[in-house]
Amino acid sequence: MKIKRIGVMTTGGDAPGMNAAIRAVVRSAIYRKIEVIGISRGFAGLIEGEMESLDARSVSGIINKGGTILHTVRSPEFREKKYRKIAYDHLKENNIDALVIIGGDGSLNAANTLIQDFNFPCIVIPASIDNDVPLTQMTIGYDTAVNTAVEAVDKIRDTATSHERVFIVVVMGREHGFLALEVGLVCGAEIILIPEVQYDINKVIRNIHDGHHRGKLSSIIVMAEGAGDPYKLVKAFNKESDLDVRVSVLGYIQRGGSPTAIGRMLACGAGEEAVNLLIQGKPNRMVAMVNGQIASFPIKEVLKHKKKINMRLYKLVEKLAI
Repeated sequence: MKIKRIGVMTTGGDAPGMNAAIRAVVRSAIYRKIEVIGISRGFAGLIEGEMESLDARSVSGIINKGGTILHTVRSPEFREKKYRKIAYDHLKENNIDALVIIGGDGSLNAANTLIQDFNFPCIVIPASIDNDVPLTQMTIGYDTAVNTAVEAVDKIRDTATSHERVFIVVVMGREHGFLALEVGLVCGAEIILIPEVQYDINKVIRNIHDGHHRGKLSSIIVMAEGAGDPYKLVKAFNKESDLDVRVSVLGYIQRGGSPTAIGRMLACGAGEEAVNLLIQGKPNRMVAMVNGQIASFPIKEVLKHKKKINMRLYKLVEKLAI
């Protein structure tokens, strides 16, 4: 089937670089004489039929901007087939031949249901600050989120050292600790707590306490939000030691901001590849980064895998924190 018009949308949590990916999709498509329809507010907007035509000027000046000009809203309704049918009907009514979805692991599942229900061609560009999408080294937004958190932790370290305190810095990651692991490693954190690895609170306290006895003036614990309650850890510290322990929750600053050069490069390459795959008659695939190169995998294959934490890096933290 010849592709004449494609839809592009952003879904799930916003990630820095989504705009750069939108721009790459739009301009790569227009370069190939393909029309582009922007779908606002993700699958919720698709159900409501919120669409507008995009041209090269529509995406001017957005490569450096965080967030997404197409907006993104969670859509639990899309889990029901009757709403997916409404969404599909809107795609057909607007003569959209294929859909490029920029989002996280939920986007993969949603795209797969469209493919299974209606055999509608989809390409997924993984964008998530969590970097939890399988078969790709990096998702759009991850590098920026890491750098944002690293800058914050470095500043917190200054205060921690000045006051000889222990800081528990909470970063995003409800289900996975990829972000916490990389941030903690490159910031020189004494301990990293992630959902994938069980930990003993008493051992955490003992390790921090031993470090202070060895002459450390400060300690940083980087904790993924899904690894537990940081204030429970503070109470345990207060009970078992005389250390001054504080909590800093970084929160949504990790989602925003101008994307890094690495994030923009990934977005540009992924956007172009999404259009190329459709032109080549290779739909229903996820664009990926493999060994620093743009690649792609069938969506159904990606969904068979789970991304695992790099335990070598996790153990490296303990070696370097002595």
